[in-house]
Amino acid sequence: MKSLHLVLITLFFVSAHSYSQVHVDQITYNGKDRYITTTIGYPVPGTYAPTGVKEPITILNPDGTGVIQADDLSKKKINWGIECTEEGTAVFKEGFNSASYTFWYRTTDSEAWNYSQFSIHFAKKKMFLMGERVKEYVDYNVQ
Repeated sequence: MKSLHLVLITLFFVSAHSYSQVHVDQITYNGKDRYITTTIGYPVPGTYAPTGVKEPITILNPDGTGVIQADDLSKKKINWGIECTEEGTAVFKEGFNSASYTFWYRTTDSEAWNYSQFSIHFAKKKMFLMGERVKEYVDYNVQ
C-alpha cells in the first residue's frame, strides 16, 4: 500500500512538472547562445498571409515546426521560436498597444538561423510576422 501511495505521489509531481514548464530550446547565432520558445501566452501558431491574398503563407505549428513560402511560392519546412530567457520568459519590446518580439527560424535543410520581427497589435487583434504576413487572433487573456 505504501509503495502504491509513493508511486501515485511521484506520478503527480512528474506530470505537474511536465505540464507547468514552458519548453525552451537553445540555438546559436553568430557564436552567441540564444533561447527560443513557442509559448508566449498568445496563440502564435497558425497561418500567416499578406492582407488580401492567399499566398505566400507561413504556417507555424505548436511544436516549433512549420512551412515558409517564398514570394515565388516555393515552400520550405522550418523550425521556429520566439526569443526568450533561459527560463522561458518571452523577450519583447512594449509599444503603444503592441508588443514586438524576435522571431527565429531555420529551414530544415540548413543549420543557419535567421531572424525577423513578430509583433502583436492588441487593439486590432492581429499578429504580424516578417512585417507583411498577418493572422487575426482571439485574446483569451482578457479578464
